[in-house]
Amino acid sequence: MLTLLAKFLKALNSESGAWALAFAFVLGMMMGFTPLWRMHNLAILLIALLFRINLTGFILSFVICSGIAYLLDPWFHQFGFYLLSSENWQPLWQSMYQSAFWRVMQFHHSITLGSFIISLAFAPVLLITSFFIITQYRSRIQTWFNKLKLVQMLKANRFWAIYSDLRG
Repeated sequence: MLTLLAKFLKALNSESGAWALAFAFVLGMMMGFTPLWRMHNLAILLIALLFRINLTGFILSFVICSGIAYLLDPWFHQFGFYLLSSENWQPLWQSMYQSAFWRVMQFHHSITLGSFIISLAFAPVLLITSFFIITQYRSRIQTWFNKLKLVQMLKANRFWAIYSDLRG
């Protein structure tokens, strides 16, 4: 866990683009909020690997959002059930269920549908918020943070040795 945190701090302090880190957080959130063994998560993982986003940020976001998803599952279920039982949407759901592709995607499950739609709706908010936080951290907080006594004490710790080894 210390290595993962050290890699995240390395990416946060590096010259890599803030948008790449922000997209890593968004894709990790989408994969973490939805049930793990679904086809759309395979597509999200493929996008993360093809576009070479920061995998540490992706994994960290996935782990955090997976934990949060357990708390939000009742709301995901309610929202998905509301969409699946809505009379106006019944022809769409019936035609999707008759297709083998959509059955494999498993959007006929209330938690899968609800969590996917909510994560899609929340994605732009997280993208812009995380980009703003990353740029503010790099421009203001990073220098102030390094001056703290606690940080200077941590630099003498094993964590700082792992972080320094990663920096090369």
